[in-house]
Amino acid sequence: MSSTSPGDGPPSEPPLVREVHPELVAELVRLLEEEGELDLSIVVRDVRLYGRCGCSDDFCQSISTQDRRPGTPFGEGHRCLPLLADEGMLVLDVVHGRIAYIEILDRPPMIPRAPGPVPPRARSDRHDTP
Repeated sequence: MSSTSPGDGPPSEPPLVREVHPELVAELVRLLEEEGELDLSIVVRDVRLYGRCGCSDDFCQSISTQDRRPGTPFGEGHRCLPLLADEGMLVLDVVHGRIAYIEILDRPPMIPRAPGPVPPRARSDRHDTP
């Protein structure tokens, strides 16, 4: 059974990260190109903002770019890709060539640029793992 009523159309998709945080995506494209990660430098332009990290750390602005339950492992095909950011830390969690999570740590506050709802912070244990 569909979760929408007739005439409502398909459920709306989360916003593109590039629409909400264009400066972040521009920096990620540049850093990925510098690292020789050309496929990911293309993929990052189309990732969606599914949610924000739910930890209470004031230095964390990490975002989920896939619909995934917090606390579940990424599983097979996962790799962690730290980037040499201009400021703070940027680390991508990549699963089978797709960006699943963007860790954004120790950086100035990001101000959303796009109007409309931005997914809320979800409970997360990303920074609790050893």
